[in-house]
Amino acid sequence: MPEIVTAAMLVIGDEILSGRTKDKNIGHLADIMTAIGIDLKEVRIVPDEEDEIVAAVNAVRARYTYVFTTGGIGPTHDDITADSIAKAFGVPCEYDAKAYALLEASYAARGIEYTEARKRMARMPRGADHIDNPVSVAPGFRIGNVHVMAGVPSIFQAMLDNVVPTLRAGTKMLSATVHCPFGEGLVGGPLGEIQKAHPDTIIGSYPKYGDGKFWTELVVRARSAEALEAARADVEALVAGFAAKAS
Repeated sequence: MPEIVTAAMLVIGDEILSGRTKDKNIGHLADIMTAIGIDLKEVRIVPDEEDEIVAAVNAVRARYTYVFTTGGIGPTHDDITADSIAKAFGVPCEYDAKAYALLEASYAARGIEYTEARKRMARMPRGADHIDNPVSVAPGFRIGNVHVMAGVPSIFQAMLDNVVPTLRAGTKMLSATVHCPFGEGLVGGPLGEIQKAHPDTIIGSYPKYGDGKFWTELVVRARSAEALEAARADVEALVAGFAAKAS
């Protein structure tokens, strides 16, 4: 039986919801998860409000194998992710000695004052493990199945590179694409019947438009090559049947 590993993502920050900042992390995480056989099942965008973050974290960590959060671990007053995650797990949020020393040394080497605001980046829930940050030193952290990372795309990507080797990968999803020169309205009904006949697959229908014409990209996905090929053959036969009628 294929092993199914699932994940959810929480994007934390008022700036995302207001449109001031455009998220660049969802697509990257989705690409990486797909590549290693983890199904990204849900993405939520959550404001900088403690109760909302706590509720979202507790909802998704109970439902999925892994949870990834981005944003809210910087030095400002509205960076409340660490406090919120600690509350979700029922543990104190406190200065982590290793993180504190790393940041202290980094600022000292650059001749920059280690202010109270900068010290906030050394706080994390008691018992959390570090996620190394090779870009700007301040670490993310993991507690339980929740991985807490920065929102800045370059830092998030670097942190995620350090997280991926620690994850339990699932059976990768295989895919095949069938070009359909007809619109969804024509193929939608019989395509649904093919999906019912192949429950071990996922069949997606994606409308396209170009050169004044509508057409459809049909994508079959499965964890078994046999299941993929059986469904793909039926989809191709469907398209060929409509083409024969149209000619």
